[in-house]
Amino acid sequence: MPISPTALAQLPVRRLDTTDLLACADLSENRGWPREEHKWGLLLAAGTGYGIDDPDGDGLLTCCVVTSYGPDLASIGMVLVAERYARQGVGRRLMRYVMEQAGETPLALYATPNGQPLYEGLGFTEIGRSAMVKGHFSGVGPTPRITVRPATADDLQEVLRLDHEIFGLDRTPLITRLPAFADHLRVAVEDEAITGFAAAWPNMDTHVVGPLIARDTATAQALVASLAAATDRPLRTDVDVRHTELLGWLKENGLVTIADNAMMLRSAPALPGDATRRFAPLTVAAG
Repeated sequence: MPISPTALAQLPVRRLDTTDLLACADLSENRGWPREEHKWGLLLAAGTGYGIDDPDGDGLLTCCVVTSYGPDLASIGMVLVAERYARQGVGRRLMRYVMEQAGETPLALYATPNGQPLYEGLGFTEIGRSAMVKGHFSGVGPTPRITVRPATADDLQEVLRLDHEIFGLDRTPLITRLPAFADHLRVAVEDEAITGFAAAWPNMDTHVVGPLIARDTATAQALVASLAAATDRPLRTDVDVRHTELLGWLKENGLVTIADNAMMLRSAPALPGDATRRFAPLTVAAG
């Protein structure tokens, strides 16, 4: 039975946790997205999920996840509304609730073309764009001659230090989960110093490259090439379009653009950190 707008507006928002993983994956599938259970597990463990239960007992009516980086930034991702409740103000209501919970904390997100008008109406501003590219890495042409090796436990503190420097905020809860979450974790090294790192984690039939943090484009290329050599799956990654050299190289090596998303921010003029060395996020859902 359809729910009236008044009744929808009165349904309570609740916190989600890892016990809600399958319900979140079901909602992804309902909207034509991949189930991405592996990614949902990370997001619900490292972040805070919010959702509204379907009053008919049919799973979640809507959900999202917020990854906090302290008082200076939080990222919103995986905003989903069940198809039968689409265009009824449910997503806007959930977003307003999350914004109230965030208070003065700046909020970031990646918006699809369909979702961007909603976020603009809520005070988010486009600050850039990201290209999602996917394909089998061909490895044509020379790879930069930069030393890349598998990361070890001894590298963790240096990886955390470098990530904090380049991302601009502490994301220890995410980075320390990478060894268990990713199938492959690589570091680039020069004179025994780590100059970049990247992970490849399983997502359906692909390996997602992210995060991709590197001193320069050549280092980013060497990290991607090393990860590609470790898998037979297609690669997928989300690259800030300002990194034109890296994007061009990826396309020369067989990856093609499959989506273009807006990078959006609310209550701050710009993201912290160094965008010139931040090539790809761990996942757009976590900023």
